[in-house]
Amino acid sequence: MNWAVLLQNVLVTVHLRQILCSGSVRISVPEEQEAGIRVGSIGSTFPPLYQLLTQFYLRVDQGTGDVYTTDNRMDREALCPDQLQAEECIVPHDAIVGPEAELVKFMVVVEDINDHAPHFDNTEIHLSVSEDVAVGTSFLLDDQAEDRDMGRNGQLQYHLGGAGGFFSVTVEEEDEVAIFFLVVRQGLDREKQDLHEMTLVATDCGSTPLSATATLFIKVTDVNDNCPEFTLGSTQKVVITEDTPRDTVVARVRATDLDLGPNAAITYSLSPKVSERARELFSLDSHTGLISLRGDLRDRHSDSVSDRGEEVVLKVLASGPHCPPADTQVTVSLLPAPYQENGIKIRFIAEHKNQTIVLQENQPPTVLALLELPGDTSSVRGSSYLSIEGEVPFSLSRQNGKYLLSTSKPLDYEVKSEYHVSVVMRGDVEEPAAQGFPRREIQVRVVDVNDNAPQFLQSHYLIDIEENNPPGASLLKVRAQDADSGENGQVTYKLDRPSHTAAAIALYRIDQNTGQLTVSVPLDREQQDVHRLTIVARDNGFPPLESSVMVTITVLDQNDNAPVFITPHFIFFIPENIPPLAQVGKVGVSDIDAGLNGEVEVRVVNSSVGPFVIDNAQGTLRCMADVDREKQDRYELDLLATDNGRPSPLTSVARVTVFIEDVNDNQPQVILPSSNLSCLTISTGTTTGTMVTKIYAIDKDSGLNSEITYTIAAREPPGTSPSSHHHGDSSSSPFQLDARSGNVTLAQRLMGKDLGMHHLFIVVTDGGKPAPLHTTVWVNLLVNDTLEPCHLDTMPRSLPYRLAQTPSETPSEMPVCDRHAQLILLLGLGMMVASLCLFLATVVLYMKQRKRSRGEQLQRRGINEENQIPLRIPERYFLGEEL
Repeated sequence: MNWAVLLQNVLVTVHLRQILCSGSVRISVPEEQEAGIRVGSIGSTFPPLYQLLTQFYLRVDQGTGDVYTTDNRMDREALCPDQLQAEECIVPHDAIVGPEAELVKFMVVVEDINDHAPHFDNTEIHLSVSEDVAVGTSFLLDDQAEDRDMGRNGQLQYHLGGAGGFFSVTVEEEDEVAIFFLVVRQGLDREKQDLHEMTLVATDCGSTPLSATATLFIKVTDVNDNCPEFTLGSTQKVVITEDTPRDTVVARVRATDLDLGPNAAITYSLSPKVSERARELFSLDSHTGLISLRGDLRDRHSDSVSDRGEEVVLKVLASGPHCPPADTQVTVSLLPAPYQENGIKIRFIAEHKNQTIVLQENQPPTVLALLELPGDTSSVRGSSYLSIEGEVPFSLSRQNGKYLLSTSKPLDYEVKSEYHVSVVMRGDVEEPAAQGFPRREIQVRVVDVNDNAPQFLQSHYLIDIEENNPPGASLLKVRAQDADSGENGQVTYKLDRPSHTAAAIALYRIDQNTGQLTVSVPLDREQQDVHRLTIVARDNGFPPLESSVMVTITVLDQNDNAPVFITPHFIFFIPENIPPLAQVGKVGVSDIDAGLNGEVEVRVVNSSVGPFVIDNAQGTLRCMADVDREKQDRYELDLLATDNGRPSPLTSVARVTVFIEDVNDNQPQVILPSSNLSCLTISTGTTTGTMVTKIYAIDKDSGLNSEITYTIAAREPPGTSPSSHHHGDSSSSPFQLDARSGNVTLAQRLMGKDLGMHHLFIVVTDGGKPAPLHTTVWVNLLVNDTLEPCHLDTMPRSLPYRLAQTPSETPSEMPVCDRHAQLILLLGLGMMVASLCLFLATVVLYMKQRKRSRGEQLQRRGINEENQIPLRIPERYFLGEEL
């Protein structure tokens, strides 16, 4: 028994048992991962094979132990709903590992990502604060936002929008619990603003912060910080006659207190300085401020009114809780009763005050008073009657010798608030009233009711404001007019809050008294370029009437956004034979600003590195000149995008890599042999299979375009005639060529018949598609008993013309020497005509020149024709057939 191996197995088993018991293997997985993401491995801890008991969230590679996510994404908040912020979300997993199928447990820690925005349970938070609260006072807010994430992703920060400097928020930590406070920053005054509306924003601390908002309403409650006041000009003068009946209300005083409820309670009283005479004649209601006549003045003979009348001064005090009294004065003039024996008597039916009929507007025709003719009418000739002078909306109707005074149509306070109705007694219809006939003027005061809603001066307001405005910027002041009077004509303003525009409304504030509209926060045109608000004007009547007007706010653009490329690095592929001005690719760039601020121009910064320009009209990169992959296979360009914003344009950069793809535009170049006249001597004793020479060619292209194959297109064994030469037949030559390597080897033993010069016509072909390119070369091998140097002066001429023709021997170039000779011949003929003596000399010169030209021609063939023989070989040459 191998005790070492046994001890090792025991130690491994013990270690594995410790791991199984401790569960120390931990794998951390960020939540919401996509399927197929490797999150860890158990292969370094446990031996193979591996299998998970449950593979709902994770799967394991059986061979490596690598753990991957599945299609079911892990949601930390769903897996650990009751987890505290400081705790980890651990999901145990069981696996079967090892050759003995051991059951092991490992822990998967689900890490949090910022996938939940904060949330307010209530989108509106209401709080009441007394107006006398001290600056710096803090109020605990229970309606805090919640975030289901943990760590920094679940930590919240708060700030207020539209608070106007009156409030702020602070967060304090107590026992690791965040407590949220509202802090008063400025003094409050309910009488100026009784409701503060602002936006509470909660933002988490994630790498990409998420936020939520709620509307915070602060109602300012009243304290008794105002005392009763009489308005300027509140003093009154009242005239009554001695025949005024008792309990008649002669006047009313009214003070105001800006506070509310019990704090606004007002008590009226007569000043201690008021005379006893005044106290005997008049009484004051402490709650309503009504001053009434205590009794009938005519019954008090001792205190009767003198013929000249009498004035009684009443000083009235208005007192409130814990306030010094305010005072006003009412002067009552007491006049003797008029002589009524021949006058028109009037008895009021409608409400009246101080001999004045008080009637609310818009009442249907109403009876106001009963009029009687004078008691003695004997001096009046004929029958008498009462009539109304002038065109007024009143009428008289006779009933039982008396007349009823009525309105003939509803009265409108806004048309006329007071009427003086003159009633006169007349005689016969044909006879005008005599002078001195009784007349009576009746005063009718129309009381305003709230029958007119406020009317805005414009039907629609249009405002332009630049984005990124300072908070609190003024937009406009709206104004609505109310034709009513008093409180019925007092107008307050507010913003309407339909549900679909509540978020937009929170951005704006309006002064309820002045109608001044302001914006609370900086606006962003890219988020919303047009805001539509509804302003409501309401009067203080009962019931109140209101009207509304639309305000359209257009947010003007500022150049606050730089251009953005769709990717920081563009990659394009173009062929090297791309035509000039061709499109390389689209260069996507955008600017979310508007107008000139959003117009973007792109240019190549380092244009010297390559022939590329930007076509801004099409948004494309274009190639302006030819490119050659063999010289440069890629170009690295830097792009600069600039907008047309003013005063300072904004920019951004991107990088472009243009790869040049190869096309088959280069023929193979033969390096070995170096010339068509190269010659190599082969000994007859060379062993079969020996590599006697090598053909080596290169192609500057790449890929298939540079793969080279070698083929023997024709052979010229020694001692053969032009008509019996073999083309492609290996049986006529002892040499063979490897198509891939270009190695020329001895295929069979050299015999006596093989002595002499062997010419092999080699075609070198690349693998270009669809048409390969070719180059040709002659390989000249001299089989000899000795290895003496081999020399070759001319290329083989025994091949057919089409096969042996090279570019240097094109038909257009062959007659060059012949034309030159003809020129000399013509010159010689001319000289023969000129002088027969020079004929012989000219012939000699002509012959010498012809011989010299032929030698030069042969020399050029050996140099220029190599690698340039065009391949126009019938297919059967490659199949070993003869022409």
